[in-house]
Amino acid sequence: MKFSLFVHMERWDESVSHRQLFEDLSELTLMAEAGGFSTVWIGEHHAMEYTISPSPMPLLAYLAGKTTTIHLGAGTIIAPFWHPLRVAGECALLDVISNGRMEVGLARGAYQVEFDRMAGGMPASSGGQALREMVPVVRALWQGDYAHDGEIWKFPTSTSVPKPIRKPHPPMWIAARDPDSHNFAVANGCNVMVTPLMKGDEEVLDLKNKFQAALDNNPDVPRPQLMVLRHTHVHAVDDPEGWKVGAQAISKFYRTFDAWFGNKQVPVNGFLAPSPEEKFAERPEFQLENIRKNTMIGTPQQIIERIKYYQELGVDEFSFWCDNSLSHAEKKKSLELFIQQVVPAFR
Repeated sequence: MKFSLFVHMERWDESVSHRQLFEDLSELTLMAEAGGFSTVWIGEHHAMEYTISPSPMPLLAYLAGKTTTIHLGAGTIIAPFWHPLRVAGECALLDVISNGRMEVGLARGAYQVEFDRMAGGMPASSGGQALREMVPVVRALWQGDYAHDGEIWKFPTSTSVPKPIRKPHPPMWIAARDPDSHNFAVANGCNVMVTPLMKGDEEVLDLKNKFQAALDNNPDVPRPQLMVLRHTHVHAVDDPEGWKVGAQAISKFYRTFDAWFGNKQVPVNGFLAPSPEEKFAERPEFQLENIRKNTMIGTPQQIIERIKYYQELGVDEFSFWCDNSLSHAEKKKSLELFIQQVVPAFR
């Protein structure tokens, strides 16, 4: 079982500066590397303070110079917002800067609020077309001269400059949920990243089964890697109420997610207030006890037992997702417990 860190700068009000958030993210990454994590993943989001990353590339390039072993994962690049030549060239440059430690995750995008601002209002649901066209094009550009005449992009003979260090190419990941996404990823030799969001381990099993079905549909393709991304909060055994800290924070995170995803309000300087708790009174997944059960919250031993179940299912990588509205101090405390008391059980 490999472990990775999925992290963004997240800002909930103006009391913490962007510079401080940058330093906090850097500190968490260095902790993860020292703790033997394989990869740090940073995604892409636009014009929203609660997940700050207009591009993962500058952050990852900086971290490449501060680290020596951890891989730098662009997880994810939103395909409809990019040109394939930029994806190929910037990812290859990061691979050169990091001496072969770059990994790239591609996604179709989710928030309509971002598509309204970044893609002229195209439906977010149509982003999969760009993703499917992007993957083989980027790979071809990494190999050498290539001209493209597709439905979305057309360009004459070009190539990626520079070329990546990793051969035959750096690992590519697809964020997958539905069967078609799993099948596309496996058929194209891409690793698969999945997240159950607020759902429980039954959702992890369902996503794994979709991955397995894709493997069965493509028997001649070498088995790619499967990563599960989970909101994670570890609390000490002698703090039996510590789970509530994580559950309340993750509730706030998803109520904010709901506000952005609903796309019914105009953000104010990049902020949207979380949707009110009353809105979710009849939604059992928002009850704190269910958040505790469904996300990765618990003592080190409880976390170990659940990750061992994932390992038995065939999950290759568990990603510690620390976006959750908690303070940096709380995130550090949780990550330290995970490194000191969870990771050793898998070594």
